[in-house]
Amino acid sequence: MTVGTVRRVGERALLVELPGTAEVAALYGWLSERREAGALGTVEELVPAARTVLLDGVADVDAVAALLRTARPTAAGAAPGPLVEVPTVYDGTDLAEVAALWAVSEDAAVRIHTEPEYVVAFCGFAPGFGYLTGLPARYEVPRRATPRSSVPAGSVALAGPYTGVYPHPSPGGWQLIGRTALTLWDADRVPPALLAPGTRVRFTPERA
Repeated sequence: MTVGTVRRVGERALLVELPGTAEVAALYGWLSERREAGALGTVEELVPAARTVLLDGVADVDAVAALLRTARPTAAGAAPGPLVEVPTVYDGTDLAEVAALWAVSEDAAVRIHTEPEYVVAFCGFAPGFGYLTGLPARYEVPRRATPRSSVPAGSVALAGPYTGVYPHPSPGGWQLIGRTALTLWDADRVPPALLAPGTRVRFTPERA
């Protein structure tokens, strides 16, 4: 895989544009390994998104930009992240609608959702909210036509190719299929976010 466009952002940051989340994950893993090994010099933060990776606080911008332009990261080369299990009660308001979109029963929809091992592609929207990939493309579902004004913390939800877990009560337009009692964000915890880019996630069904 060749790295896409590399843009300078301000005095000490670089933004790499990529085709999609698979390429982002490969580059993020490649950069994380080299950062830990000291091969990037000083890079204060790596921030993956849906189609970009931001390198912030870069001491030698020109040298790192040159390295990026010759980089050939592969998904196979990225070290697997830690595994987090998310016990989930599958009683979400939109579970029946999602099952209908998949043309299966609600029990089958739960089995479909709990089968993959997910990976946090990137974080955003709210502190502690991870965008999880791993559900096959045929199970993508649309966002709701009208967002809800309040979604409870711990809600497990789907939108497009992603699964997410709401860390706080907030507005949201994702399809709600279940809930977990895990605390996704705790300002007194180190680190505060339970889910970080590269973290592997498995959803396990739990009775109410």
